[in-house]
Amino acid sequence: MTDQALTEDFKKATAYELTDHDIERAHLLLGVDMASRDQEQIGTATVDNIRSFAYACGSDNPLFCNPEYAAGTRWGSVIAPSMMAGVINRPMLGDPMNAELKANTKSLFRGIHMFISGGEWTFYRPIFPGDTLYSFGGEDGLEVKQSEFAGRSVTRFNSQIKVNQRGEVVSVYRYRAILTERKKARETGKYKDISPAQYSDEDLARIDEIYSAETSRGATPLYFDDLNVGDALPGGASGPLTVTDVVNFHGGGYGWVPYGLRTGRMWNQNRKRIAPFYVKNAQGIPDVAQRLHWDSDWAKAIGNPMAYDYGVMRENYLFRYLTDWVGDGGWVYKQYDEIRKFNYMGDTQFISGEVVGKREENGLFLVDVKLKMVNQRGEDTVLCDAVVALPSRTQGALVLPEPPTDLKVRAARMMARHWELSAGKQNK
Repeated sequence: MTDQALTEDFKKATAYELTDHDIERAHLLLGVDMASRDQEQIGTATVDNIRSFAYACGSDNPLFCNPEYAAGTRWGSVIAPSMMAGVINRPMLGDPMNAELKANTKSLFRGIHMFISGGEWTFYRPIFPGDTLYSFGGEDGLEVKQSEFAGRSVTRFNSQIKVNQRGEVVSVYRYRAILTERKKARETGKYKDISPAQYSDEDLARIDEIYSAETSRGATPLYFDDLNVGDALPGGASGPLTVTDVVNFHGGGYGWVPYGLRTGRMWNQNRKRIAPFYVKNAQGIPDVAQRLHWDSDWAKAIGNPMAYDYGVMRENYLFRYLTDWVGDGGWVYKQYDEIRKFNYMGDTQFISGEVVGKREENGLFLVDVKLKMVNQRGEDTVLCDAVVALPSRTQGALVLPEPPTDLKVRAARMMARHWELSAGKQNK
């Protein structure tokens, strides 16, 4: 869509600016622990939604997808890909935000474009069918800087602690949310010369060959003792990216809150709730701003050459790659990634990795690996540092990591308050 073709509604949607006032107000939220009241599309894990989420991430690992197979593993049943914790949430009851703080941070960064540029996951416990997840946390960092893509930008760091119904800390996710002004991103035109990828039969054959060689290690153990610093991990791939991939990812459970994708009467109600999130398309129909992940005209309107993925999709693809590598007897403990480039429709990501360290720590046998994704243009799009825990030939089976004591105390306190308030609601 050219500038001449932009509707007035498009132009209004790109007029919101980052203000010093909003940046000052954002600092008020730092260090404030809040119970998450969000009801995600999935609140409790089941065999079926675990399989659906795994498929949405391109994984057919039988540990996630085949109950008969998984029953014979050390876990005794299907478990969820650990990153599924990001899409499982039932409302946690807790004390409300201070009224003054709530008033002082209302409509913060209204209308400003936001995207996730990566984050850090720490995984402590598996998610089994029947597990319900709750979460708490909040903003714990804020940076203001100049963005090559869009002038001034704000990075907000948010940590969410995921807890199951037994009060166990399952995982912690600390992500980076980048806020940029849509108008400035469009005016810079940094990526305007990128053209959609085109594939010959030879190009597709190369990708087919990589996929054909990929496999889950499954029951074949990967031992700590057998790895050496400098060992290369097997090659992997993800793509070419299509709108179907984005649809599948939403179908697997992603993206229900805080904005929501709604239909019919619920669409109408949601527009009234968060009007700036809805921008008219070329037909004059108000549609969600996040459609830049499947609507290339809207993506162009805010400075990109075409639609692109959610960064969290690539985080999940890297997790899929790691779990295939470590097999049933290993555990992906930490995954830190930095998303350096957009992944546009048609792009393919080629995955490679290397062992960069080994150590024993608190009874764990840990291996450090570096991974990266490189697109068909030869650009590094994601850099990743991961830590996996493995069994040892000489010392025995896998040991899971323990959450820090202070984190377990915080989780216990938040869940105790949740159950207290839940009982109070039931007694009314």
